[in-house]
Amino acid sequence: MSIQLGVIADDFTGATDIASFMSDNGWKVVQIIGEPSIDAVCPTDVDAVVISLKSRSIPAEIAVKQSLACLRWLKETAQARQIYFKYCSTFDSTAAGNIGQVSDALMAACGAQQVVHCPALPQNFRTVIHAHLFVNGRLLNQSGMENHPINPMRDANLCQVLAPQVKGHVGSLNLAVIQQGAAAITQRLAVLARQGINHVIADTLTVHDLDHLAQALVQRPLLAGGSGLAGSLAKYLPSQTTAAAHALTFPTQKKAVVLSGSCSVMTNRQVAHYRQFAAHFALDVERCIAADPAYIRQIADWVEQHLADSFAPLVSATQPPAEISVIQQQYGEQRASLAVEETFAQLTRQLLERGVNIFIVAGGETSGTVVNQLGVNILEIGKSIAPGVPWVRDAQLGLMMALKSGNFGNEDFFCLAQEYSA
Repeated sequence: MSIQLGVIADDFTGATDIASFMSDNGWKVVQIIGEPSIDAVCPTDVDAVVISLKSRSIPAEIAVKQSLACLRWLKETAQARQIYFKYCSTFDSTAAGNIGQVSDALMAACGAQQVVHCPALPQNFRTVIHAHLFVNGRLLNQSGMENHPINPMRDANLCQVLAPQVKGHVGSLNLAVIQQGAAAITQRLAVLARQGINHVIADTLTVHDLDHLAQALVQRPLLAGGSGLAGSLAKYLPSQTTAAAHALTFPTQKKAVVLSGSCSVMTNRQVAHYRQFAAHFALDVERCIAADPAYIRQIADWVEQHLADSFAPLVSATQPPAEISVIQQQYGEQRASLAVEETFAQLTRQLLERGVNIFIVAGGETSGTVVNQLGVNILEIGKSIAPGVPWVRDAQLGLMMALKSGNFGNEDFFCLAQEYSA
């Protein structure tokens, strides 16, 4: 049986994000970790398959190669009716891509003459007006994303951001047209196509705008953007599975840890809030760079001592922008980042050996690191803790995870996650 939608996501938290919006709107969704092998079997009786890559900030040619391999598997093995290239609702990647390059490659492979980009996620206050992206009512480059340690975003005009990355021409689909409904959208896209515009940034202010876009774009071979539009597609197209998605079961003996590698504005607030209730271990970047196994054992011992606490212990590399700047100047941006992620990787392996079975993780890079170290291959999607952040489970290992994009969730997210309702 063919699936409704095949999704290629450029990071792990983005993959669980889009999976949750489709699941919340009635579809049965599974998430595959990494590029499927050519002989991998597609899960049965599902509406959508989300493949999570770690391709946002890698060299463009590698991102394109991985994305095209996923496309072939989704079309040939999963028989996906429509393909969706999922990237972050803050449109971040490297200055040179990879959103544009991957979009161009997927367009060519799908035979698509035009792709509509809809990064907006009104449920999490990401909106696009006159092709300018706003986060919580502030322009992207004034929202805190201008201080992103890996992909700083210093221009809110998405046409200007995307144009240098693509071979064709970039234009926009105005909000006034979108609010007129599917017929007006279809007509305007045809006009833009005749003008040679093959990358279209869609304005979006509300969920109703997403619904109009979904109805207009449901027959297109390729879409691109954040998770919001996929949620509206699931709302518009009924589930074709024979069994509804079931509630996920948590381990009887819960051993949970919170790992925070994100340095976003919201994660800083979440860490500060959570430290009022839970034990907290702040990573020392210098000791991470030294790569001393004794330091990893020290952290793991500390976590184990606090596993019976009322709230799960927190291990954090989260820092405010000013402190990040000092660390980067002292050690180098790449060196510090890689050392911290390697520390999280080694710590995850030790915690798994010590019986930790619930991982609550903040940050796309850190989530990818944790999932890789756990040896997870496929995830079931459960109930959302916050918009775009569901509980997910590896049924084979019995592990539960919450993989949170940096700016998602409210201040009390880490506490809320531990109500354990999936």
